[in-house]
Amino acid sequence: MKRIATTAAALLALSGCGSSDTASFMIDGSEMAVTLERVKAFAWSEEWDLYLTVRRSPDCQRRHVLKPVVSDAPKVELFTPEPYVFIVRQGKRWYVTELKTCQLQSFKEAPPEPGRPAGVFLAKDGGLVFVPDPRARPAAPAQPAAQ
Repeated sequence: MKRIATTAAALLALSGCGSSDTASFMIDGSEMAVTLERVKAFAWSEEWDLYLTVRRSPDCQRRHVLKPVVSDAPKVELFTPEPYVFIVRQGKRWYVTELKTCQLQSFKEAPPEPGRPAGVFLAKDGGLVFVPDPRARPAAPAQPAAQ
């Protein structure tokens, strides 16, 4: 009986585990990337927490909190007005990030010209993926200026 109770308690504890996954937009190889992560803390949670990580190794890497979403299929779009600068659209929210300092700032209003589409993070086959825009051009080969 004790064994059954212990097994039941373990299964109950594990059922509370949530899930998470990530997708990355790699820039000029593996040293620079913009990564979206979605996290559901508990299996019964309705919301997914979203995080945007901006990385330029070895100089900076920052993880930023975006607005949580209820949908299992979040959509986060990336635009690039200039090399190594990205405009991020999450629904009605707009942000700007860049690879010089890996900072993220929100816009109070939608930018009039967000730049060329780079791609979109979305859910596909139960996982998170980054789909590059077919019209996107590769980033310029020059590295961003170091601080």
